[in-house]
Amino acid sequence: LTNIGAVYSDLGEKQEALKYFNQALPIRRAVGDKGGEATTLTNIGAVYSDLGEKQEALKYFNQALPIRRAVGDREGEATTLNNIGLVYDSIGEKQEALKYYNQALPIRRAVPDKRGEATTLNNIGLVYDSIGEKQEALKYYNQALPIYRAVGDREGEATTFNNIGSVYLSLGEKQEALKYFNQALPIIRAVGNRKGEARTLNNIGLVYDSIGEKQEALKYYNQALPIYRAVGDREGEANTLNNIGSVYDSLGEKQEALKYYNQALPILRAVGDREGEANTLNNIGSVYLSLGEKQEALKYYNQALPIIRAVGDRGVEAITLSNIGSVYLSLGEKQEALKYGNAVLEAPPPLLAAEPQLSSISSKRLETRFEEPAGWFHTKKEKYISFDSRFVTWLFTPLQTSPRKVERL
Repeated sequence: LTNIGAVYSDLGEKQEALKYFNQALPIRRAVGDKGGEATTLTNIGAVYSDLGEKQEALKYFNQALPIRRAVGDREGEATTLNNIGLVYDSIGEKQEALKYYNQALPIRRAVPDKRGEATTLNNIGLVYDSIGEKQEALKYYNQALPIYRAVGDREGEATTFNNIGSVYLSLGEKQEALKYFNQALPIIRAVGNRKGEARTLNNIGLVYDSIGEKQEALKYYNQALPIYRAVGDREGEANTLNNIGSVYDSLGEKQEALKYYNQALPILRAVGDREGEANTLNNIGSVYLSLGEKQEALKYYNQALPIIRAVGDRGVEAITLSNIGSVYLSLGEKQEALKYGNAVLEAPPPLLAAEPQLSSISSKRLETRFEEPAGWFHTKKEKYISFDSRFVTWLFTPLQTSPRKVERL
């Protein structure tokens, strides 16, 4: 029953997987198979995590953990600690995630479980990466990389190359980022990870985009897009559409940009990516403003503003306020323009200086014990806002936002 459940889970049929795991659980308990009980609890938790029901996932992982400890299953204990850390990581409780990862790591070293050790090192690196401690992130990624190579885990190696590349990209070291992304790509292709291939192609496109090589960026984005569609990765598809739109926008091909932004928007709404939706609304507004269609621009900016406030991205909120102010200024409505300019200026520093955060999508590898080597790919492009730019930049330069995600395998 457990194996059948695992197959359904791998096929994406999560409810069917739950049905079999829930049949297996009372049988394991009835025959006193404590190890099997813990494995089944872990698998149920993994399915709930995949379904986005994180608290339910925690409930099952926390039932599995003391059983793992009671039966002396050190490897299973480390796996469960790692999984609990992953849940806390996914709900934004980064310090709690670190607490569990740092409990898992010495156990994995002691067992020894080298592949598991590399996975946990990667996960710790991801946390530091997400909280802006880039050098600390690199330290952990660079510990994970030789272990993945030593155990022959090619996918883990490629994931780590991508993670390192993403750090260098965020540090502005574009050529170094490209070097790591280009090392990841042939490995990802060799292991047949189509989604990872699309994400890596997208990342390479982002680097070329950021250094002004727009046609080269389009080449990579256009390779990523059909793969995202083929594997059914709707969020990846939407973000790549947005990136393509951004390139056309920067090249002055405004109608072509609109075509891609308008393809991205309904997908972002469908997958519930509120931040991406607001960024795309902002981009569409900026295109209409550049075309002189000011009321149309206002319509899109005003749709973006409440969404971005709801998700709490203060940097993009400042961009949107600035963009609305720009429109009113161009319409000659100076008092209205000042109102929005002052909303930016009177805000506390985080609204002015907030740097967009890189968000991650981790891949999940459900085994009899749920394991997850996390890795990043897929960056949403976005213009940074300087604290010193203040009023003149805010009100006279409409700014653009596009989804910025470096995705993980």
